[in-house]
Amino acid sequence: MSIHSRKIPVWFATAAAISMLVGLFFMPVYVPFRHSGSTMFQVTLNGTYVGVTDSRATAEHCLTQARRTLAKNNKDLVYVKAELGVEGEEVLWGQVDQDSEITKRMVSVLDTNVQNAMTRCYTVKIGENTINMQSRSDILTLLEKALSQYDKDGKYVTDLALDTSREINVLVPKVITTQEQALQTEKEESLPSGGINATLSDVLNSAQPAVGRNFEDYKLGITAMDFTQKIEIAEAYMPSNQISDLTAAEEEVLKQNEQQQIYEVKQNDTLSGIAEMYGITLDELLTLNPNYSSSSAILRVGDEITVTSPQPELSVSYTKQEYYEEDYTADVIYKDNPDWYITKTEVVQEASKGHRRVIALNSYEDSDKVSTSIVKEEVTREAVPEIIERGTKVPPTFIWPVSGGSISSGFGHRSSPGGIGSTNHQGLDIAVSTGTAVMASSSGTVTVAGWQSGYGYVVYINHADGKQTRYGHLSRVLVHVGQSVIQGQKIALSGSTGNSTGPHLHFEMRINGTAVNPLSYLN
Repeated sequence: MSIHSRKIPVWFATAAAISMLVGLFFMPVYVPFRHSGSTMFQVTLNGTYVGVTDSRATAEHCLTQARRTLAKNNKDLVYVKAELGVEGEEVLWGQVDQDSEITKRMVSVLDTNVQNAMTRCYTVKIGENTINMQSRSDILTLLEKALSQYDKDGKYVTDLALDTSREINVLVPKVITTQEQALQTEKEESLPSGGINATLSDVLNSAQPAVGRNFEDYKLGITAMDFTQKIEIAEAYMPSNQISDLTAAEEEVLKQNEQQQIYEVKQNDTLSGIAEMYGITLDELLTLNPNYSSSSAILRVGDEITVTSPQPELSVSYTKQEYYEEDYTADVIYKDNPDWYITKTEVVQEASKGHRRVIALNSYEDSDKVSTSIVKEEVTREAVPEIIERGTKVPPTFIWPVSGGSISSGFGHRSSPGGIGSTNHQGLDIAVSTGTAVMASSSGTVTVAGWQSGYGYVVYINHADGKQTRYGHLSRVLVHVGQSVIQGQKIALSGSTGNSTGPHLHFEMRINGTAVNPLSYLN
């Protein structure tokens, strides 16, 4: 009896311990010990501690529930930072938090980390630029205000249609007349879509400008309108501070912004005239074009000049049928003469302006006319064309007659060198060493080849355009009289013969016997 009485407390203590362990395994706030890695997970959200779970999946489930709760509490779409942190540890047993409590704490953390309320809106892409607007009605108002700048009679309105060529829902504007809009509304209520399209096609055809015999038969005014830039509209969610109201959108889209463009120089253009044409100062134009130093810089037809012109972000293209009377000039008539060089022209008949009445379809981009197509014309006085006879033969070119060398004495007045040279120098002295090859400046026929007083050994060449070149003070002549030479052909060697103070080439050019400065004709 005494032995058993001593064992009873031991059995009792063992049974109590086993019961406690079993209870821990079945209680919801404790986790059992497993030799399989982490068994408890400390959870943080955006760096804030939110509780302990028994698995990573439980933490992610709680975050999903917290997001749903936050969404229910906000009418608009919200953007919120949500960085979940889960750090595990292996324990024998430990207490975990209820899922509902963790979710509640997560909602509190998310609520304090809401960055922006995302409002439903429309993103409008105009060319390469975008703007966010509140509603379709605001977009239509903006687009129609752009049209109204030129459509003073309010004949045109804008509708939004689904772009069927896109896989996503994108709207594009369609510019239609108020008559088409009214008919479309009427037909949509009574006809299937095929009937609407057919009827609208009939309306568009009937809206084409009438072609009649008399000027009174033509309807004047705008015949078509559209937007110059490609416009795409899509639904979106944006922070409210990134959505423009109608007033701000009009200021951004319709205001005139200075934009650079290229102007191609035409006949008789000047830099000051181009600046005035584009409403900028000459200094501004020179700044945009640093290769031109001043207003007197030489311009050539076809040169490209950078200019600035005020243009809105949203431009309108339209065609306008207009009547006007004007003086006009007939196209110049050219009469080619193969015996003349292209440098020679002669007016055979003077021009006289004519007068005409015109119906024209003029195409515009904003206020700038870009093209004209004459629909009807009545000439009240015929224009007389200017007739110009012009040469078609290309004149010869002239090259530097030696390789290298430098000018030691220029053309015109000078002091007599050594007391033996002329004070009215009729050519160029090119300093080169004796024996340097002298080449024909241009193709021609040799008329003098030999010794001549003053020049020493000399060569004269007559050229097809009437010019003559002379090469003096030579050490050796390599051609003969009557010989045809081509440009660049070696004709002599330089020297210091005749009235010369040292080795050089005297190069001379004459037109009708009169000496001219060769530098004006050399390429």
